[in-house]
Amino acid sequence: MNAILIKLFATALTLSQVTTRPDAVRTQFDPAKDGGQVVAILRDGCAHMRKSFDIEDINLDELISTAMEDPSAVAGDNAPKILHGLDIAELNTSYKQFCKGENPPNSPFEAAAVIAFYNNAVKDLPSAEALRDIKLPSASVILDAAGKPYSETFETHGRRLVVPIEGVPDLVQKAFVAAEDKRFYQHHGIDERGVIRAFVGNLASPGRPAGGSTITQQVVKNLSVGDDVTYERKIREMIVASRLERLQTKPQILGLYLNGIYLGRGAYGIEMAARSWFGKSVGALTLPEAALLAGLPKGPNYYSPDKYPERARERRAYVLSRMKEEGTITEAQMNAALTSDLGIKPPDAARQDSGFYLVDHVARETRTFAGLETLTNASYTVRATVNAGLQSALEAALQEGLAAYERGTGRARYEGPELNLSEAIKRIEAAAPAPEPAGEPAPAPEAKKGAKTAKGADKAAAKAPAKPPVQPAWQRALASTRPPLYDVRWPLAVVLQTGKNGTKVGLPDGRVASLEPGPARGKLQLYDAVRVRLREGKGSLRADLRVRPTVQGAAIVLENRTGKILAMSGGFSYPLSQLNRVTQAVRQPGSTLKPLTYLAALNAGLQPNTLVMDSAVTLPPIGGVGDSWSPKNYDGGGSGATTIRRGLEFSKNLVTARLLQGGIAAKAPDSLQRVCDIALEAQLYAECERYYPFVLGAQPVRMIDLASFYAAIANEGARPSAYALEAVERDGKPLYRHPDKAPVRIGSADRVAFYQLKTMLQGVTQHGTAAALSGISAYVAGKTGTSENENDAWFAGFSNEITVVVWAGYDNADGVRRTLGRGQTGGHVSVPIARAIFQAAWANGVARTPLAPPSPEAKALIADLPIEPRSGQRVAGGGFIEHFRLKGGQVADTQYALVPRDTLYAMRPDAEDGDYANAEDGADVAGDLFGNLPGGRRTTEDPFAQRRSAETDSGRTADPWGLRRDRREEPQAWPGRDRYGQVNPVPFGSPFDDEGDTRARQRRRDPDYLFGDDPGY
Repeated sequence: MNAILIKLFATALTLSQVTTRPDAVRTQFDPAKDGGQVVAILRDGCAHMRKSFDIEDINLDELISTAMEDPSAVAGDNAPKILHGLDIAELNTSYKQFCKGENPPNSPFEAAAVIAFYNNAVKDLPSAEALRDIKLPSASVILDAAGKPYSETFETHGRRLVVPIEGVPDLVQKAFVAAEDKRFYQHHGIDERGVIRAFVGNLASPGRPAGGSTITQQVVKNLSVGDDVTYERKIREMIVASRLERLQTKPQILGLYLNGIYLGRGAYGIEMAARSWFGKSVGALTLPEAALLAGLPKGPNYYSPDKYPERARERRAYVLSRMKEEGTITEAQMNAALTSDLGIKPPDAARQDSGFYLVDHVARETRTFAGLETLTNASYTVRATVNAGLQSALEAALQEGLAAYERGTGRARYEGPELNLSEAIKRIEAAAPAPEPAGEPAPAPEAKKGAKTAKGADKAAAKAPAKPPVQPAWQRALASTRPPLYDVRWPLAVVLQTGKNGTKVGLPDGRVASLEPGPARGKLQLYDAVRVRLREGKGSLRADLRVRPTVQGAAIVLENRTGKILAMSGGFSYPLSQLNRVTQAVRQPGSTLKPLTYLAALNAGLQPNTLVMDSAVTLPPIGGVGDSWSPKNYDGGGSGATTIRRGLEFSKNLVTARLLQGGIAAKAPDSLQRVCDIALEAQLYAECERYYPFVLGAQPVRMIDLASFYAAIANEGARPSAYALEAVERDGKPLYRHPDKAPVRIGSADRVAFYQLKTMLQGVTQHGTAAALSGISAYVAGKTGTSENENDAWFAGFSNEITVVVWAGYDNADGVRRTLGRGQTGGHVSVPIARAIFQAAWANGVARTPLAPPSPEAKALIADLPIEPRSGQRVAGGGFIEHFRLKGGQVADTQYALVPRDTLYAMRPDAEDGDYANAEDGADVAGDLFGNLPGGRRTTEDPFAQRRSAETDSGRTADPWGLRRDRREEPQAWPGRDRYGQVNPVPFGSPFDDEGDTRARQRRRDPDYLFGDDPGY
């Protein structure tokens, strides 16, 4: 018996059972005993078919006989006698045997072979009950802080939003029924007339066969038995579909169908499709929109409005004509819908292109806080804390900053294009008229027929608006591609010209720009897709190539008062690495941890003007075990006596270490313990490693924990808990809401100490290691940090409202620690990125206010008095206003608590001349040691006092990286530094000469050198 004939009879056996005895479908027959019963079932099935066609007044015998006895009538004059490997004569004999009651002596039918195939096909048949209780994989929608849709989370083939059938408008339901299964409400899962028509048509139609599937069968195929194009699948599909019809109502089955089907643009189900194509919910769909979606199940790619708009219009016309024939709409409604534009939203509007690290973090918090196993087992509405505009800007700032670092250090390497669009462009050019793509079904004959016969269609088309100009193929290819690095903020451009006449690239909006290829010079090929940064101005449009860096980075923006994560990026690009370096990695923080030690010192009673020797120091082993510790400054030198304030502003390692010698506690180990206590209470660490380099940032820390600590400084000691998940809802019912709780106070230090520390950190941004932020220092305080060998570059800072932390460095998962390079410090690499993020925050709704004065509680214990900034000496007036702690209503004078006056006097070059004895109240005791001017004159002007007004930055030229500044708004240059914050050579004796010598400094160095005896450490 012919193999194909066996499969056909097995399929006919299935069809006969589900149509004539749906309550008693057998899934196993005995090949030796049940041959007669199989023949009887087949004959019953054929009789049922003939009766069904009699209802439509169609002669089934004539229809099938014509196809079998005269194949040329179906397939053409030259049709072969064997179609699809099937002998027509054998098929015709079998038809007479089972449908006409004849007993031909040469019958090819072998019951045993048919039974064997059937039994094997229905083995391990899926349960229809499983479909009744199925929970479709779903996408959960994540809303941003403004309540707008921001992102979705879903499994592969599960980007759907499940809606009850009651939520789907009747018009939408009827559009799909008219397009896919007009007898849906009459049949019982299998439309036998559709099956026979498909069979007859397939006798003559080569290629992919039509299946005649009902909506119920499509549900079973999509959600149960799979979509293999085999007789076995068809057999299983019919049985399960028949059983499903007995378990569920028609509306329930239609609901499964509408929520399960794929409708293009990665959207499964009618709700997600409505949002993806039209930017609206299914309940708001218009008639032409509903008809367009109803036409997509037949071939979501073939009829894609993105790729083939004319096909989409033709298919929509067919659906509208079917709805008109069924009486669902009037002719006037049909004609109006035919003239309407497709109305689809741009594809990019349906894609998330930022915030992937943050969305991952939100998903983890839903498991931790809301107790949800996954966000894909139902359609949840998740409310997040993300500021969408700030998130995109943060990613752009981080990506540009990391690339700028590699360009500036000569480490940028072009490794080839992100992709090449040659093949895509060829396909688009060849699709005019576009051929049927491989693997797609041919357009249904009724689609063309419906479009031509719909009354009024031609007349309506004549009134249709003019078509927009055709885009060039390269632009269409660029618009439809999904680049591998889909979250990179630089525009993707396609190379259109290379060679002696220069390089030109095409942009997504159709413009063409001249490209400066940089490291890719001579390496670009036609239609390479590359990343660019535009330089718009007078003349022709120009662009610079942007190369993906190998260096990594991360950044976070935290709301100080609440701990809300407003923006976060855990790496350069999520597709390259899903490791979130904000929450899932620890790195040495370097000098960004120094504020802990200064906070402990301030809390112990020292004042910001307390003098400390910036000179070599050796601390003995803790408990007499191990080696002694002799740290060094970044540049290896020391500047003599300096104030605590200046020690932090200029990140002096020696000053930080000397605070452990009596500045916090009497003994260094006890001082270290107090610093550890604050670190533990601030939840920077779960355990503090008690070794001296800890105070210089030797113990790795999570960025998110560091951000919470800096937010606590901004809050005068109230530490918020960082979070991104605001609430979770399902079907409008709340499942979780983040508790509204105030930040927890860090009791190891009081408000006064925190406020004094805040003002000292503002000095860092005014004229210290983060002087590149001087233009916004009225609003921002913070600290740079650089770990050993410049492996990590940090900036952590805050305004009144937010905290920003930025890290840059190379991943070291392979065990190799790679340096950023000599001089590549936090101030050089991370500060420009942080500046751009602060500016972006203010541009995206975060308030921009001057740093707040002390709280009433702290103000009552603080006195503001003028001092000479270099020596910390109190002056009568005109100096820098320092903030002193009051004790018993009096200013506690600790200026010489760590460096006695006689020690300073002994260190003076002119101490033997007796000037000290003649000094009034020690006013000149500092002498040249503090850089006072010749003749005993002192500099008393207040270099810190100049504050930037809220309008200051409005005069800034466009420069997000802070590399240029408009002279109109530039603060008076900090003596010894140029207007960019770079160190200039200054004469000996200047009160602002860090080193007190005449050595010209060739470049600015952030003195965040970590620790150790080796000068290169």
